[in-house]
Amino acid sequence: MIRLIVLDVDGCMTDGKIVYTANGDELKAFNVKDGFAIVNWIRLGREAAIITGRQSKIVERRAKELGIRHFYQHVKDKLAMLTELCEELKIGLNEVAVIGDDLNDYRMLKACGISFVPADAAHHVAAIADVVLSKNGGDGAVREMIELLIRQEGLEEEYLALWI
Repeated sequence: MIRLIVLDVDGCMTDGKIVYTANGDELKAFNVKDGFAIVNWIRLGREAAIITGRQSKIVERRAKELGIRHFYQHVKDKLAMLTELCEELKIGLNEVAVIGDDLNDYRMLKACGISFVPADAAHHVAAIADVVLSKNGGDGAVREMIELLIRQEGLEEEYLALWI
């Protein structure tokens, strides 16, 4: 059973582009469909975490909006952070699904129960992923991952019951 999903941000929750304004403010675009799926995953009683290598107030705001309690920025060793989180939650790595798109996600992708990469992920991580999604990062890849997990976990009726 997958109890925790772990999300990388740039290239998974976003398209990987970082835009700076003339004032130096950073801009990112998140897909509302991804957010909707994340919120519903949590409503199903499952956990979600963000583990990202960069630091951004925008990502912190998005995590709060979505109700993601486990939020880690500026992480150099994502697998070590995930291992620490699993110990805190008293779950095994085999109960974790992760989405990542680049080499800094490689070790974390290899260690988890099931690993996903967006269609436009770096080829080295796509080669080791359990599932290469049909959607690009920032274009519904997280939603696709969660809906695949919902089917795999037999949660479709519960998921639909949240809305019908």
